[in-house]
Amino acid sequence: MNSKRVLLLVLFAFSLMLVERYFRNHQVEELRLSDWFHPRKRPDVITKTDWLAPIVWEGTFDRQVLEKHYRRQNITVGLAVFATGRFAEEYLRLFLHSANKHFMTGYRVIFYIMVDTFLQLPDIEPSPLRTFKAFEVDAERWWLDGSLVHMKSLGEHITTHIQDEVDFLFSMAVNQVFQNEFGVETLGPLVAQLHAWWYFRNTKNFPYERRPTSAACIPFGQGDFYYGSLMVGGTPQNILDFIEEYLNGVIHDIKNGLNSTYEKHLNKYFYLNKPTKLLSPEYSWDLAFSPPPQIPYVKVAHDSQRKL
Repeated sequence: MNSKRVLLLVLFAFSLMLVERYFRNHQVEELRLSDWFHPRKRPDVITKTDWLAPIVWEGTFDRQVLEKHYRRQNITVGLAVFATGRFAEEYLRLFLHSANKHFMTGYRVIFYIMVDTFLQLPDIEPSPLRTFKAFEVDAERWWLDGSLVHMKSLGEHITTHIQDEVDFLFSMAVNQVFQNEFGVETLGPLVAQLHAWWYFRNTKNFPYERRPTSAACIPFGQGDFYYGSLMVGGTPQNILDFIEEYLNGVIHDIKNGLNSTYEKHLNKYFYLNKPTKLLSPEYSWDLAFSPPPQIPYVKVAHDSQRKL
């Protein structure tokens, strides 16, 4: 009996040693915020939230430190885009060509292109780091709200395959053009985009949903930032959590005879679930407005006056 106990103890100790070795060999070095983020270099703008999340502006981050960290992790990034409607093919061509040039250059990227009818994808120079996957969304769904269909479809794809294919995922509107590097400084568990117009306005005037019976309601006197709806990012699981909450909010509003917008539901979600990183308006500037002195360097541009 004693010999059996000794043998079990030896086997147990050996198992612990193997587990310890596995985690030591597979451990990814923790990247501290202070290693790469230098907010004092931009005293002209807000660079941190009340919950200490970084607001990424040009000049606040050390790209070399970030590159070293993420290359060691051997990451894959997903970029989901919906291309539907009258100008879909034109927008998609500009979006993909610019994204192929500026989005996560040097990293593996999978583009998830979701369309209401199969379009002729633009000719793009092949690269072993770029994969393009096109999916057709059921045409019968398009009588519904476009954002609702977009998010529901994206959630289905995350569940069935995306969560096993990428480490980080961005969902972006197609009517945008990348103008400069959109790199690993944007990665994080839950990433929000500050609204280009409302960032420079008084918080009391933010166009939150104010009707108390709406699931998207943020009461007067509450709220912190106003987020744009053209981009959301994070881990696939966190994006899926947001989608599920958004869909539940839409169902709640329909039952109450309400119809709030996707952007307002997005703002409510980020009010309750604080993003771990915020991107400055440089990453989604509206061409309808001239950039202020705080934005000498536009990363992504869109035109709010032109609709799909």
